[in-house]
Amino acid sequence: MSSFLLCASHSPLNYCYARKPDRWEDIEQVYAELKATVEEFRPELVFAFGSDHFNGFFLKLMPAFCIGSAAEATTDIGGFSGKLNVPESIAIDSINFLRANGLDPAVSYAMTLDHAFSQTLTRILGGLDRYPTVPIFINCITEPYVPFKRTRLMGEAIGHFISKLRKRVLLLASGGMSHHPRRYYPKYSGGDDSVSAWQLWGGDRPPSFTREEWLQRLEDMHHEGAEMITRGERTAVDMHLNPEIDQRFLNILTRNELELFDEWDQEKTVEEGGIGFMELQAWLAAAAAHKVAGGAKPIVDIYAVTKELGIATGIVHAA
Repeated sequence: MSSFLLCASHSPLNYCYARKPDRWEDIEQVYAELKATVEEFRPELVFAFGSDHFNGFFLKLMPAFCIGSAAEATTDIGGFSGKLNVPESIAIDSINFLRANGLDPAVSYAMTLDHAFSQTLTRILGGLDRYPTVPIFINCITEPYVPFKRTRLMGEAIGHFISKLRKRVLLLASGGMSHHPRRYYPKYSGGDDSVSAWQLWGGDRPPSFTREEWLQRLEDMHHEGAEMITRGERTAVDMHLNPEIDQRFLNILTRNELELFDEWDQEKTVEEGGIGFMELQAWLAAAAAHKVAGGAKPIVDIYAVTKELGIATGIVHAA
């Protein structure tokens, strides 16, 4: 088998920014080049690592890790709707393999995904159902946080699993880098009653938003947020855009010294890089899988503090 690693940031503001970031063309060029490289690689299977923004996973039952044997993406801002082409038998086999090796992922036979998966799948692969894809959810947006060590170990176990498959496997991770979208996704009980009820129940019980109301809220708030950025009402400091912690992460990642993340303090990490920085657990899991599978060290294709997108944008890959 052979594996190809690709990790990229995502943001709803990629599709509704009020002012184009200075390095927008550079970022788009990197995406185009990597999309072409993936086409040349011709993956027979994709393992996609990502998070969720209270669109498919809720606090009434929040797993640390969940693997989907079937999955469909919802239409949220910055996302693309449609069914994924999930090979059920491989997904179930991966769950059994992880459970036999000291990890306990949940299983979903009807996983709902949002832009945390669908944006990067669409931008890199050209569609949600283009290749057989196994989605792996990691809880990145809400406490209690998943320890970085557990994420690394989960990724390593996936690496051992794919090593047995004798397939060309793309390990695709989406999320990060530093950003702090608490304005849209407050801590549980930190928003109004309708928001907290949605985070808990996902529309099942009042006073929760309905799904339509939740999606409209996100649509309106992101457009408003984009305008606030251009007016200087939301600053890089407000959004926790922090090149220092981003570069620390990238330095460790590109050296393949992934065990160093085991000791990172989660609360301190969020203070420095924002809650959105925790989405880089998807990168960690994918990189750990790629390393175990014998892949090369990752290289940084681009890094830019893209304030207009509400995030620091990063893209890395490894052949």
